[in-house]
Amino acid sequence: MDYRIGMILSGKITGIQPYGAFVMLDDKTQGLIHISELKHGYISDIENCLKIGQSVKVMIIDIDEYTKKISLSLRCMEKPFNFKYNRDEIAHQYKKYWSNKHLNIGFEPIKNHLDFWINEALNDIEKKDKKNLDLN
Repeated sequence: MDYRIGMILSGKITGIQPYGAFVMLDDKTQGLIHISELKHGYISDIENCLKIGQSVKVMIIDIDEYTKKISLSLRCMEKPFNFKYNRDEIAHQYKKYWSNKHLNIGFEPIKNHLDFWINEALNDIEKKDKKNLDLN
């Protein structure tokens, strides 16, 4: 059979490892479902999801050009999470922006302190220059 990415096939689980499950697609072809492609969310143990000999419907998500290894997914066959709210709406709801638009002070605090900061910086430079002259 000529396999292509995106094909949906039936297969049988032939082996389970900590990193994924092997699926026999036909008499000569086997693919791997990586643990991250089993289902949405965290999976602590693959054997809680799949059993050897179990029939599964999978989607081909990748075929290595050189080794011809086939990557499969059960997760692609699931419906996505059904969220009550749009994720962007939730993020915007909780995102806080700091601004002084309610205070109407603009750059006034900087203007009021600028002369002091300049004098302070010039004094520090002068102290460093005197210290360097004393060392020489």
